[in-house]
Amino acid sequence: MRRQNAFSRKCLGESPSEYRRLLWANFMIQVEHIISELQEKRPIFHSEAEFQHALAWEIHCYHPTAAVRLEIHPGRIGPREYIDIWVKYENTVYAIELKYKTNKIDVVYGGEEFHLLNQSAPDGGRYDFIKDVVRLERFVGGNPGSIGYAIILTNDHNYWRPTKNLATTDADFRIHDGRTLNGELKWSEATGEGTKEKRENPLVLSSSYQIRWIDYSAFAEKGPSTFRYALLKIEP
Repeated sequence: MRRQNAFSRKCLGESPSEYRRLLWANFMIQVEHIISELQEKRPIFHSEAEFQHALAWEIHCYHPTAAVRLEIHPGRIGPREYIDIWVKYENTVYAIELKYKTNKIDVVYGGEEFHLLNQSAPDGGRYDFIKDVVRLERFVGGNPGSIGYAIILTNDHNYWRPTKNLATTDADFRIHDGRTLNGELKWSEATGEGTKEKRENPLVLSSSYQIRWIDYSAFAEKGPSTFRYALLKIEP
């Protein structure tokens, strides 16, 4: 008989049907639920690498028997492409790509100082996030029994708010709340070479995705003190 873990034990008070549903869900890694737990413990990070390690550790805590690896090349994508977090659990492989885009703010949390810099260039950040989705589609398509997650966490409202200027050069790559991404996405002809340097190629999505931004954390400090995230699940 499979030994119950902490998650399944918490379900014992549920009705039989609800318990069966939650127990079955426990055989899959629910990244959405894990992030909701992580935000209570770590509402802010110093860097993208720290965000990556924190999420990987939280996955390990929820599923201690899972194989969790960071920055690996799993094959069947590009020769120089790596997966941020690779997890294998109950015969399913999870490939997770993360982006942490910051605007300048100084925050003190739990007695620890965080000094985040303005990374600017949200047009390039949007392109890179969608490129992660394209890469994950390719990975999932070439690896039966795998699931991908693309996650972006930011305190820059330019990512989640729509623009009133419909003629922006990066209109195809906008990821504001409620936006649906699908098909071929490319820069407008008016885009400068500097803007699209190393990002010249159009991005082609095989599936359709609706962007939904979720509150992650908020601080009392002045400035861009609200963090939100968007998560896209890539399935076969």
